[in-house]
Amino acid sequence: MMKAKLYSLATSHPAQAARVMLERKGIEHEVVDLLPGMHPLLLRARGFRAGTVPAIKLDEAKVQGSLRISRFLERVREQPPLFPAEPEARRAVEEAEAWGESELQPIPRRIFRWGTVGQPELRRWLAELSGMPLPGVAAAVNAPVARRFARVVGATDDGVRADLASLPAMLELVDGRIADGTIGGGQVNAADCQISSSIRVLLAFPDLKPLLEGRPCSELALRLFSDYPSPIPLRLPSVWLPAA
Repeated sequence: MMKAKLYSLATSHPAQAARVMLERKGIEHEVVDLLPGMHPLLLRARGFRAGTVPAIKLDEAKVQGSLRISRFLERVREQPPLFPAEPEARRAVEEAEAWGESELQPIPRRIFRWGTVGQPELRRWLAELSGMPLPGVAAAVNAPVARRFARVVGATDDGVRADLASLPAMLELVDGRIADGTIGGGQVNAADCQISSSIRVLLAFPDLKPLLEGRPCSELALRLFSDYPSPIPLRLPSVWLPAA
């Protein structure tokens, strides 16, 4: 019987997307949440080339990255599909999925990592969620690690302010893809998983929830990712927030 291991982080939205894809395919799987900050070393020790999640091991295959995983799962089990059979519809889903991975997915990641740098209570929450012993101590010790991971993704004040300014237009794009049927239809596709996982994280930030509540994209995200850990105790400066 086909069984996969999905290596994840407790807050990783791309890993959440991979989990829903596995569920959609009906592939039995075990989710292994790695310790944040230690995950690059832990993944390489398990034979993966890169130190990023999501990472899937299925039989002898090891695949990393949400885009590669969606196509890998489509190859190993054709039904039910993650992509439409009709060529034009498939192109639309592939384009939406790629946009979700390259443009939308980095935004909640940058916001979260920005918060971990200056908000010890957020680092403690993450330590508790990840099952670290002595979470208060872990939060203090991991401050340099948080700064390093934030630097890697450009999680600066200017970067996060730019992300927040871009959010209203991005949410309109997502709602437009729901309206035209690319995502949010009767069958969950790869773009649903990719895009909605990012929206779900944004909904978990209390300061951003008013911007997203009641939107079609939020309803879809809550339906697909109802069990995402929330709220995330991250504070954003009120002057940075776009109007709801």
